[in-house]
Amino acid sequence: MTEKRYEVGLQFMNEVVGESGGHTRDFLKEIAPDFERFLVEFPFGDIYSRPKLDLKSREIATIAALTALGYAIPQLKVHINGALKVGCTKDEILEIMMQMAVYAGFPAALNGLNAAKEVFTTI
Repeated sequence: MTEKRYEVGLQFMNEVVGESGGHTRDFLKEIAPDFERFLVEFPFGDIYSRPKLDLKSREIATIAALTALGYAIPQLKVHINGALKVGCTKDEILEIMMQMAVYAGFPAALNGLNAAKEVFTTI
């Protein structure tokens, strides 16, 4: 069953975050191979693969959560790219950041907007 979780997780990870996820996996395989497997199996194999939300909705939720955290900027950038890949527009992503100012504060929203700007200028 674990191998199936990994295969499903890898499929969803590639669909959502693509090359960025591959870089993360390569890094983790060198330093913490078990953690690489956990990263593929749990979020992507168990959660992203659930049928009740589409990938765009999942990425909106992920961007909101990572923005609210305020300290997960590298992961936020990966998921901003992922959100664009699964159908979010730049304007939708900016609105998510602005919404987070209400619930997570202006510093978190500003950090999110800065991350979005960096991602948008590289695409």
